[in-house]
Amino acid sequence: MGKVVETMNDPSDPRVLEDRDAASTAEDPAGSGEAGDDLIGAGGAGDDLAGAGEAGDDRAGAGEAGDAPSGDDAPGGGPSDGFSPRGAPDRPPTSPPRAASHVIAVGGGRGGVGKSLVAVSLAVYLAQLGKAVVLVDADAAGSNLHAQFGLRPARGEPDVDADGPEALRRALVPTSVPGLSLLAAAHDAVAPRPALRAGRKRRYLRALRELATDYLVVDAGPGHGELALDLMMSADIPIAVTVPEPPAIETTYRFLRAAFRWRLRRALARDRLRSSIVERALADMGVLPAPIDLVQRLSKTDRVLAEIAWAEAQAMRVQLVVNQTRLRTDNELGAWMSGLISRHYGIALDELGHVEQDDTVWLTVRRSKPLLIDSPTSKSARNVERIARRVLALATSKPGEAAGALAIPTGEPTLYAVLGVTRSANDEEIRRAYKRQREIYATGGLATVSLLDGEQLAASQRRLDEAYDTLLDPVRRRAYDLSTFPDAEPEVLSARTTRPALAAEQLMLQRELQREIGPDSEFSGALLRKVRESLGLEIADISAKTKIARAHLSALEEERYADLPALVYTRGFLVELAKQLGLDPMQVQKTYLRRLREELASRGKELV
Repeated sequence: MGKVVETMNDPSDPRVLEDRDAASTAEDPAGSGEAGDDLIGAGGAGDDLAGAGEAGDDRAGAGEAGDAPSGDDAPGGGPSDGFSPRGAPDRPPTSPPRAASHVIAVGGGRGGVGKSLVAVSLAVYLAQLGKAVVLVDADAAGSNLHAQFGLRPARGEPDVDADGPEALRRALVPTSVPGLSLLAAAHDAVAPRPALRAGRKRRYLRALRELATDYLVVDAGPGHGELALDLMMSADIPIAVTVPEPPAIETTYRFLRAAFRWRLRRALARDRLRSSIVERALADMGVLPAPIDLVQRLSKTDRVLAEIAWAEAQAMRVQLVVNQTRLRTDNELGAWMSGLISRHYGIALDELGHVEQDDTVWLTVRRSKPLLIDSPTSKSARNVERIARRVLALATSKPGEAAGALAIPTGEPTLYAVLGVTRSANDEEIRRAYKRQREIYATGGLATVSLLDGEQLAASQRRLDEAYDTLLDPVRRRAYDLSTFPDAEPEVLSARTTRPALAAEQLMLQRELQREIGPDSEFSGALLRKVRESLGLEIADISAKTKIARAHLSALEEERYADLPALVYTRGFLVELAKQLGLDPMQVQKTYLRRLREELASRGKELV
């Protein structure tokens, strides 16, 4: 029926170090940059929320500080029983799960970008599928998830030190959504939450993982503070939320740099010498560096250390949601940021989707109801529902084969990599790629905010012009190919722009469609949309190929019959759409128009 999509690498694939519980008394790596109150504080355990949301590397080390790991709360403790990822199959269990099967954390942005909207919507969507879900409000500064359900805040913080996971279980509050419980924060408590230092933080995070639920959805709060980093980078699926505004984009990029430092410190927690080299390099650079910049600096003094850092960069994987989009360029911002981060940071920032600006969202907040409950048919609800479906597909997909490691970049990317095309690209593909890249690297563009300074941006623009002029000239292109690729073409960094969430969603939809589509299937607008999404096609793609207006394609999928043209045109649109989707044009036309006639007849109208 459609194209076969290979499974991408599962970001929750655990690659836990065999000796993660062995070290217990390692000291702080020389001169850690910040306070050591993070998940694995001095002499503490590496019992964090999960192995790693992106690549599952559950390595002991420091979050904001360079504190070292151990096996339990006290030095020399026993095995780690913290937030290691579980790969439980996503199906109704015969008995309640003994611990959280999947941990999803939402954060990575500044305050007010919509993290709570995404977290609540994910939790509601999963609960509506019959899953047991716990929604955790871990925003230390602005906790308010209780208000989304019309509930009161907690009166006090659970005493995890005394009662462990049982304290959290007693604090769970059922919501109006069956299967969904809330662990609210006590921001109105007389005594504020004690600082989560070292052992307390480990016990709190371990207790979260031990909650008996299918899905644990955590609102990690804004920024890149210690607890937010621990929650995000220890989750099976970390999701960063941003909006099309310079301050928000800058915050997301800063979070990614801090997250890489978090991973690298953890990876080197048992190696005091190399930890000290990293800390000295960070101090000398004076700013939170881009991963590629730090790797290249380390390669000048210690090649093995640079390879360790580069492996951590490639293993890092964060999902991205762009909220409050209004313009076409806003809708494409996620894909642009993903490509830029891959090229300039060397890490994977996978676009999950976008949520359009919609007044329905603030109306549902005023009514103290979740969006998917109060306005499930709104455009913003459809957006977040698709994002939730992709998260579900990621969580339940099987791990793919590990991708081959890329070499540490040592020089300028090739002209093909600059445009994001392969060596087999024709002239038309090069022109389209150049137009797209010029839009991304435009002066004053959103996607490059804080990523490139003025001089770097100008250099990138000149490099784009050079690539365009060279690759469109057959003689110059031939000479460039001979001088740059004397042997087989190597894999380039820009080629690593896959979208595992989209691929997992397509596979899930294709499996469902195999059961739903048969000789007698009736094609509704919803089914046509599902087929399109299973093929990874956007409405804009089909519009460009068929010359059918996007508005008419959207009207067909949403069954807005009043917005469709005359019957003769609608019939032709259905035929062309069916061809693009690989469906039987006659069956699509016949069954869709029959639904249209029946709907109009119920309104006392006639199809003309």
